[in-house]
Amino acid sequence: MDVLKTYKLFVGGKFPRSESGRVYEVTDSEGNWLANAPQASRKDARDAVTAARKAFGGWSGATAYNRGQILYRVAEMLEGRREQFAAEVAAAEGLPGPAATAQVDAAIDRWVWYAGWSDKIVQVAGGANPVAGPFFNLSTPEPTGVVAVLAPQESSFLGLASVLAPVIVTGNTAVVVPSEKAPLPALSLAEVLATSDVPGGVVNLLSGRTREVAATLAAHQDVNALDLAGAGADGELAKELETAAAENLKRVLRPDEGAAEGVDWSADPGTSRLLAFLETKTVWHPIGV
Repeated sequence: MDVLKTYKLFVGGKFPRSESGRVYEVTDSEGNWLANAPQASRKDARDAVTAARKAFGGWSGATAYNRGQILYRVAEMLEGRREQFAAEVAAAEGLPGPAATAQVDAAIDRWVWYAGWSDKIVQVAGGANPVAGPFFNLSTPEPTGVVAVLAPQESSFLGLASVLAPVIVTGNTAVVVPSEKAPLPALSLAEVLATSDVPGGVVNLLSGRTREVAATLAAHQDVNALDLAGAGADGELAKELETAAAENLKRVLRPDEGAAEGVDWSADPGTSRLLAFLETKTVWHPIGV
């Protein structure tokens, strides 16, 4: 008899069971039972936000070079588990082996690509501003804070990497809700993050019912921003979450109506997601005589 794995959540660098004790069956594209995934509750979501807030000071205060090195280390570890992730992606998305491997390779490359931007994005987003007076006027980007990320539903690993890496490399911390029907690649990524150099709480993963977990995160007063990549195919849900997020003026990144699952995650991502969760601080300084 096969003993199917029961995964756990990833919160604060640890692997707790769901507070409610609930799990749900994860199946492959043909309906075969693969494993049990934890079904996060509202309490789990609140705990994840607390962990992300606690980690924010240290992570945002780290040098950009250091954050880039840590992301590169994650990519190295993903490379070492390439076959495992390819098998999970193939089962989750119903892809043939070569296509699944290509998705995993693209995800690893995406981590490396974003790691390289860690100490360069300041030059793109910041600069010296001309002013009419004896002053220096300098604008520099700073991380927004705790970002709730709804990962794409259909692209369980490449899409996940494409929305998570830019959030954390710029100094934010993240609470991630992975694909509801295909959470296993994300839960395996948590095992990589736990044994890499990523500090506990920088990334928190809550598998379960997207609508249930996302509603708590969107309304949470200590969440600063919300990425709705995983809700774009459900315009009603996206609108509900955006309305809840307005309560404390969260920054919201919302895809085009109904277009999220049509996104080609293998395309060049550009810098838009790096810039989406940065704030600009402007400093005035007098010129010495």
